[in-house]
Amino acid sequence: MESEEAEGTIVKMMNNCDDRMSELKAFDDTKGGVKGLVDGGVTKIPTMFHHPLDKFPNSSSTEHSLIPVIDLEGVTKDPITRQQVVSRIREASETWGFFQVVNHGIPGSVLEEMKEGIKRFFEQDVEVKKEVYSRDNTKPFIYNSNFDLYSSSALNWRDTFGCQLVPLIGKPQDLPQVCRDILLEYGNNVMKLGITLFELLSESLNLHSNYLRDMELGCTDQISCAGHYYPPCPEPELTMGTTKHSDGAFLTVLLQDHIGGLQILHNDKWIDVHPVPETLVVNIGDLLQASSLLFFLHMVFYSVKCIIQTQIFDTIFSVSLSRCYINKIKKITKQYVSNKYFF
Repeated sequence: MESEEAEGTIVKMMNNCDDRMSELKAFDDTKGGVKGLVDGGVTKIPTMFHHPLDKFPNSSSTEHSLIPVIDLEGVTKDPITRQQVVSRIREASETWGFFQVVNHGIPGSVLEEMKEGIKRFFEQDVEVKKEVYSRDNTKPFIYNSNFDLYSSSALNWRDTFGCQLVPLIGKPQDLPQVCRDILLEYGNNVMKLGITLFELLSESLNLHSNYLRDMELGCTDQISCAGHYYPPCPEPELTMGTTKHSDGAFLTVLLQDHIGGLQILHNDKWIDVHPVPETLVVNIGDLLQASSLLFFLHMVFYSVKCIIQTQIFDTIFSVSLSRCYINKIKKITKQYVSNKYFF
């Protein structure tokens, strides 16, 4: 009861702020994030979360379509299957910049426990979460709401934790106990999947399968993880979970829960990416797009819309598998360099 009263007091303080900076600081100082507002009984979201109407995906242009689904079953054993998968990855990367993978080698039980681990962290007592609330990105594990809190024109209805798993910064004990084991296990599994994906992407570029794994490039040298939590929103028509953006990493693997909300922009239309059990979404990041050697012109954007669904969470777990500079790729064939779109 005392916690709820305290949160309610914070909401009133925020609403009474005379200027935006004071409102932002009052919110940041709670260290409770968006979930703290929801737990405090907020019925109208603060104005700092309001987004201009023209920033929302036009509902008339939102389509329901499955982005390419690629089955990785047998890709390491059957050369014919591997050739077919490489071809599908090439096509999906050229035309979508996104694809989904099934039979990727990560057990369904690990995927479910990862989602539960994220939920356990964000739904534990706020006083426990406050211990790791920070905007210092040098720390081994940080939790906050809106990394760009003081520079964004409108905040997202989302809380996030982040950490680097490969190489692990600090000690395993620096990770929260409620999700420590599954973070480490999931990271190891995604590393294996990442190596496979980089091999397939290399072959889709007509390069040797190990090219993107080369230590000089460092494509598999680092795994950075972010767990996103989207509490139920009382006014979802006024805000966004994640605004339109592209990813700065080389490759991102996303795990959705059953709620959904993920959308991608394809051919000037917003496409809903419906959650499929035991399926992962792979996003080609900015570092491939930015390479002049690839002549990549197809910018990839996606967003997460808010959903009003009491006591149900919407979580996306993303793993950025590298930040290597693709301008080091010197063996691209003339066939692909001349294409209008590639990745």
